[in-house]
Amino acid sequence: MPTNAEIVASNREHTITSWSTQASWSNPIVMDHAEGVYFWDTEGKRYLDWSSQLVNVNIGHGHPHVVKAIQEAISKISFAYPGIATEARGRLGELCAEVMPNMSKVFFTNGGTDAIESAIKIARLYTGKEKILTRYRSYHGATFGAATAGGDPRRHGHASVPGIVRLPDPYAYRSPVYKGRTQDEGDAIMADMVEEIVQMEDPKLCAAIILEGYSGTSGVIQPGPVFYNRVYEICQQYGLLFIVDEVMSGWGRTGEWFGIDHYPNVKPDLLATAKGITSGYVPLGAVAMSDAIAHYFDDRMFSLGLTYSSHPLAMAAGVATIEVYRQENLVERAREMGKVLRRGLMDLAEKHPIIGDVRGAGMHHAIELVKDRDTKEPLSPWQGAMSEPMGIIAKTLREEGVSTMVRWNIVFNTPPLIATEAQIQEGLQILDHALTKADGYYTGK
Repeated sequence: MPTNAEIVASNREHTITSWSTQASWSNPIVMDHAEGVYFWDTEGKRYLDWSSQLVNVNIGHGHPHVVKAIQEAISKISFAYPGIATEARGRLGELCAEVMPNMSKVFFTNGGTDAIESAIKIARLYTGKEKILTRYRSYHGATFGAATAGGDPRRHGHASVPGIVRLPDPYAYRSPVYKGRTQDEGDAIMADMVEEIVQMEDPKLCAAIILEGYSGTSGVIQPGPVFYNRVYEICQQYGLLFIVDEVMSGWGRTGEWFGIDHYPNVKPDLLATAKGITSGYVPLGAVAMSDAIAHYFDDRMFSLGLTYSSHPLAMAAGVATIEVYRQENLVERAREMGKVLRRGLMDLAEKHPIIGDVRGAGMHHAIELVKDRDTKEPLSPWQGAMSEPMGIIAKTLREEGVSTMVRWNIVFNTPPLIATEAQIQEGLQILDHALTKADGYYTGK
């Protein structure tokens, strides 16, 4: 058996890792096996998966129902091209229609990025218009189109596709629009600004507005119903489609089937999703669409295609995963356990002034860390290298057996939906230790 060092060396020598300088990828965790909310490295150290890997392993690792479905599927059909019908494909389409808001049919993709790419293409085909309006602080994927649609600073340095228009963020914690106002008042002004941008960009040229159902990678920056309801009204008033990105916030993550379900008056025209649809067991994404859009292509070419669209293995995994969500009441569980998680994070905020803000819903929370609560100076910049205190926090979490995303001045708290109260408390205790080591960098009163 190769040693840890040999495995790391072969990975570094022969593969490229994403979102990292290759020189800095010198000491990755070497995963050996995983079960439930934990995974182990090859030396036997256990890690609490506090971020569900990339906020996708919603049902936890190694669920036997999904594993069995995958085994049975691969033994029957190894591959079927997208023009072939299968039982699992039809069943997964039915299940998606049952749980997704206002959706009729689904186009299956390979993952979240190409689900977003496809949603943008569908919106342009359907409306005959080009411009897509998106938030600055958003993330929609890594390919040219999806990266341009997102506002994440990682898009810088890459070519951009045309027709993307930026919208201001309903960022109640930092935006000056909210200063001296309630969130609802600030949200209303932000929505008015969106309408003004639509007017200035010419509604006859605007195809859609795309928003995350519940903000994710950009820091869980979420407006309230006032913003979403008004933006939806703007779409209807000016003839724009409403695209909702549920790649991260879908499948029970926020305590609802989808993030947009927190706003029942909003009926999206297109819904892009991935991640939790199979909990990452097999790559799969999807774009669901309303009746009107689905019927538009009855006698018009649907000019999108992927070799692995509707792959039978992914279809079987998707069906089994949704069955797990239902059989184990994981959406409701995420809602209730999310209250435990939030109470724990709020308790930490009482103890550690370095926590400037706690945001989220269900099993989808982030804490924003600051040097000073009054000035809100971030503990690490929005762009650039991770600061020393954030590095200390990340290092401590890993050393004490918690794996999670630490970006900019944000620590993500997004464990699997199956996490117990004891496991949540375990993660919070280790997070407490990590924050204690960084408390000395606080400069406020």
